Amino acid sequence: MPTEKQDQPRNQRRFFLRCLVGLAGTTVAGFAAKRATPQQTVWQIDPSKCTSCGKCATECVLAVSAVKCIHTFEMCGYCKLCFGYFESDAPALNSGAENQLCPTGAIQRHFIEEPYYEYTIDESLCIGCAKCVKGCNAWGNGSLHLQIKQDLCLHCNECTIARACPSNAIVRRPASRPYFDHAALTE
Repeated sequence: MPTEKQDQPRNQRRFFLRCLVGLAGTTVAGFAAKRATPQQTVWQIDPSKCTSCGKCATECVLAVSAVKCIHTFEMCGYCKLCFGYFESDAPALNSGAENQLCPTGAIQRHFIEEPYYEYTIDESLCIGCAKCVKGCNAWGNGSLHLQIKQDLCLHCNECTIARACPSNAIVRRPASRPYFDHAALTE
């Protein structure tokens, strides 16, 4: 009959074996649970709901909002008179600051050939105020819209902009497809 001292190594081996089996079971269950969870989502602005209220510039928790103006070039008319670029009562159609709608000069205007100009967004200057978007949607073709830049966003669990948005335009999107296809929304 084995003694208590002889059973001790056998009991220790049994204990460690049970721990390993339990750990393996927990790991497999963890992987299965991870696959079963809903897809990761991120906050985004639905351009079809956005009213260009300007709250994106002031309500973000970041000092400079993660919301930036995006230009859908496929829709742009490359107009000499861009309603997203110029003040409605601009004294001249040139790139003087007094003529520009954007308070930070984030929209850059480049001559292509008469009468065409290309408008690009300098995201480092854009504060997400939506003044250009409002002008473009009111009088232009709607090629300017706002989007939350995912590389800048802190991915807050509850977005402060979403809480303040009067039109509920801030929605959850799959992280694998964080941006709306604005051109397709306007067709």
